Amino acid sequence: MSEIQYEAVIGLEVHVQAETRSKMFTRVARGFGEPPNTLTDPVVLGLPGALPVMNLEAIEKSIKVGLLLGCEIARVCKWDRKNYFYPDMPKNYQISQYDQPICLGGEVEIELEGETRAVMGPHRKVKLTRIHLEEDVGKLTHYENDSLVDYNRAGSPLLEIVSEPDLFSPDEVFAYLTSLRNSLVYAGISDCDMEKGQMRCDANVSVRPVGQKELGTKVELKNLNTISGVRNGVEYEIQRQTSVLREGGSLTQETRRWNPDQRYTTAMRSKEMAHDYRYFPDPDLMPVKIDDAWIERIREEIPEMPFDKQRRFIEQYGLPYSSTSPLCPDKELCDFFEATVARCKDPKKAANWIVNDLLRELSSAGDEEGPMPLGNAKMTPAHVAELVNLVEEGSISSNIAKEIFPETFATGKMPAQIVDEKGLKQTSDTGELETICSQVITDQPKAVEEFKGGKENAINALKGQVMKATRGQANPKLVDEILRELLSQ
Repeated sequence: MSEIQYEAVIGLEVHVQAETRSKMFTRVARGFGEPPNTLTDPVVLGLPGALPVMNLEAIEKSIKVGLLLGCEIARVCKWDRKNYFYPDMPKNYQISQYDQPICLGGEVEIELEGETRAVMGPHRKVKLTRIHLEEDVGKLTHYENDSLVDYNRAGSPLLEIVSEPDLFSPDEVFAYLTSLRNSLVYAGISDCDMEKGQMRCDANVSVRPVGQKELGTKVELKNLNTISGVRNGVEYEIQRQTSVLREGGSLTQETRRWNPDQRYTTAMRSKEMAHDYRYFPDPDLMPVKIDDAWIERIREEIPEMPFDKQRRFIEQYGLPYSSTSPLCPDKELCDFFEATVARCKDPKKAANWIVNDLLRELSSAGDEEGPMPLGNAKMTPAHVAELVNLVEEGSISSNIAKEIFPETFATGKMPAQIVDEKGLKQTSDTGELETICSQVITDQPKAVEEFKGGKENAINALKGQVMKATRGQANPKLVDEILRELLSQ
């Protein structure tokens, strides 16, 4: 009897702090890195008599997220109290949205890899259930004998983006979070810095026999602090659940904590249900009515999204997919590319220099925190465009361009200036090159014989000798033409 094969089904709940000047229901500033418990006021601390007032900027950013992800925007949404007793929320309830969220449905486009890509193509869309707006909670820090709470984060506007159980592998989870993060950063919703708690994720993981439609027992994973950490936690949990079922055991619906250092999950608590939170409408806040004019005004503010930009770059500039894939997730890099293209003659060559050489230099110039920010680099679109044009005009070879690129990046000198200073300009003097080519033909009888005998690649040995004689400054195209003409005589 063959062993039962299992497949994973995964849904994600992603919490994103909207980048606003103030918190969700009060004018106290929203921020990160301030001394503990300094970004608070009576509303945040839940003091008697303090009443919440809605943040218009947060509501508009929520509508914008819904529009860029293709959601249905609710014409009326309301606020609910999610009741629970825990030190991270001093009121003992969180203002959230339960049965009337601000956005319904929607989808996140993801880039596929490996076997899935071969079967389904480079992209697919993951369905969303809803997006609702709520206030964030405080941060607890646990020590050996006690725990401390910092309410600086409490009350910040928080978008909860809930997917359908429409992800089927750890790699798809990684692609989903990467795509979602890129879209939110593009649109100016949030910096989505997971280290600062601006983006957090809980994963609901279940496994079922291949071919079964009914979902398996759902386990929620918490303490997933990086996008890679989410992928690793999900991967472990799929293996754990599969092992339990194959050994004849049963799974319990529960919440488990991911240990990123030792790479395993441990049980935290049984999974709460909606009725455990005793939701009811918040009596201090009126529902929000959203009309068509408001929606259309916000729609006009939405920039071109990463995958839309990728499709345009392929169609408009003829870029290969391999160039657009590392280029388009970074809006600043895309703007750099388009500014370069406006100044140069070959978009494909420009993209190649940017995604290969420029990104390599930025990485080399970075530190343990990551590559050098593009905005800090001395190299500008004008530098890359001039380099492309010098090669296209035949003033320098591609090899010379590769040689001077790091110096241009490091010094900020224009490529033409470096070429002049070092005497690197390509030789296109036909008379001089004919003399050198004739001498090389005389000195390399074996290569000449092989070429005339039908071995096409033998001409490369002759080209190499000409380039060596001219210190790499001969025009390769012209050298090829002169050699072929002389060899045909």
